[in-house]
Amino acid sequence: MEGLGGDAASPMASLAKWKTEFSRAFQFYLDKSTPLLVHRWIGTLAVAAIYVLRVYYLAGFYVISYGLGIYILNLLIGFLSPKVDPELEALDGASLPTKESDEFRPFIRRLPEFKFWYAITKAFIVAFLMTFFSLFDVPVFWPILLCYWIVLFALTMKRQIMHMIKYKYVPFSFGKQKYGGRKTPAAGGGSPNHRG
Repeated sequence: MEGLGGDAASPMASLAKWKTEFSRAFQFYLDKSTPLLVHRWIGTLAVAAIYVLRVYYLAGFYVISYGLGIYILNLLIGFLSPKVDPELEALDGASLPTKESDEFRPFIRRLPEFKFWYAITKAFIVAFLMTFFSLFDVPVFWPILLCYWIVLFALTMKRQIMHMIKYKYVPFSFGKQKYGGRKTPAAGGGSPNHRG
């Protein structure tokens, strides 16, 4: 009887081992891709283009595309929002600095860029895989979904921009003043070992 239990456990153990090894390798390559910002986003654009071409040529799966658009809009809001909401902080008495004498606090996103990228890429892959099942091809008049999504996007972005203006934060680093490190004084005769 023990032999039977050992044989049944062996495939499960090898499956668990394979899953652990795959998970470790996947995490390794994910970690290596972290500093490659442009390459990651180019890959995501390629995945998105493949998805869009598949939906275009199949002329269907518009409900999946609509759901994908709503999900991406939700991720975008998290990406553009601060980690600590200034509206809630204002109720507690703390707030963002409004004067130069106030303490500087950097903008920290609620959804960091890497997690934003990873979630969008996974969403496009899942949506692409869903296009292989006719169950998800619900017949719908797609122009109505598109118009509704555009209105939803415009209203949501308007609210987000008004929030940014009200609490004076910018979620992007381009266009902001950059400060360099300390520079060695040029006047003084060159290198410290030089005797004149």
